Amino acid sequence: MTERLYYTDSYRTRFSAHTVEWLTWEGYPAVLLDRTAFYPASGGQPADRGTLGGVAVLDVVAREKDGAIVHVLSGVDPLGFGKPKGSEIEGVLDWPRRFDHMQQHTGQHILSAAFERLLDADTVGFHLGAEASTVDINVGQLDRATIEPVEELANRVIWENHAVNVRFFDQDELAALSLRRPPAVEGPVRIVEIANFDVNACGGTHVARTGEIGLLKIVRLEHRGDETRVEFLCGNRALRDYRARSEMTDCLSSRLTVGYWELNQAVERLQEEGKQLRRRLRRARERLLKAEAAELVEAAVARGPYRVVRQVRERSSDSPEGVAEELRGLAQELMRRPGVVALLAGVGERTHLCFACAEGLNLDVASLLRETCAALGGKGGGRPHLAQGSAPPTDPARLEAMLSDLSVNV
Repeated sequence: MTERLYYTDSYRTRFSAHTVEWLTWEGYPAVLLDRTAFYPASGGQPADRGTLGGVAVLDVVAREKDGAIVHVLSGVDPLGFGKPKGSEIEGVLDWPRRFDHMQQHTGQHILSAAFERLLDADTVGFHLGAEASTVDINVGQLDRATIEPVEELANRVIWENHAVNVRFFDQDELAALSLRRPPAVEGPVRIVEIANFDVNACGGTHVARTGEIGLLKIVRLEHRGDETRVEFLCGNRALRDYRARSEMTDCLSSRLTVGYWELNQAVERLQEEGKQLRRRLRRARERLLKAEAAELVEAAVARGPYRVVRQVRERSSDSPEGVAEELRGLAQELMRRPGVVALLAGVGERTHLCFACAEGLNLDVASLLRETCAALGGKGGGRPHLAQGSAPPTDPARLEAMLSDLSVNV
């Protein structure tokens, strides 16, 4: 077993140790030491980073078979890989990362205890991520109004600057403790006590006093059946988040020429104006389609009982719905005209096709469209009187020729 220095001193950033074993771990050189201040990933908390003898530590893993801590190293043949056991080596932790994890993990203890006190809700999962941390609470459909008192209690405990005490207890001593969750291990148990607020078994790293957490902010709720995932930020993470949100509100306030407290009303006004503009645009597009359809029918080529309209659009559509929907709208307008057959195409990032004919005509445009799409390396289909498809980008001249041939043979 490796002596775990972080158990008794989470603030230790430098230490010296002796090598116990050199090995390879998942293709990387690694070393076991007789003692370490590096925390291995466990209990929802990520592993520490830093250096050993100036070589970067990529990962820290607790080996299952014997509890030894494996330090995974970067580089090839670092530190004289494979040299005799017992060599002395100096370790240096990445302190900003360690302290961030201490803030988040202690904050999680406080938040979980606050949920238990106010809502009689248990924490059934914890994850300390690179950007945010989460706790899974065994209550479904938690909402903002319900969690606000929990957040306020957690921050009050932080600002009261309670002492955080860590010590090991034998199994027969645990019965006297008011543990939030009974431990599932045998032998001595490491207990983290937030004075006058919470007692819990934990092997992670924590701050010495709650005031070092600074601030705890719940930023998101995710409903997951009978549980709610609560995303939160502590310390510098909460400061960065507040800074980013402040910059965003300042930017929006400036662009909309309102105070930040008026942003909600300003956005509502913009949304309503947008709805009105979209309605007006839709009506204008409908009128434009009718006018365009009339012009196309006027110029249509007579083919026996049919009046054939063909068009290849070589521009990107300015329609909010895109090229395919624009062609469909025009086709639907044309098929209302007696005897009209419409062969429409649009060329852009893809080739879009839409064929249509007036009701009552004995013509299957879906069959024509499938044949055309197949010739272009695409697919399509629809009803006998209206069909759509697409294909890879096509030369407009080739497309014009294909539609011209079709118009002759319908």
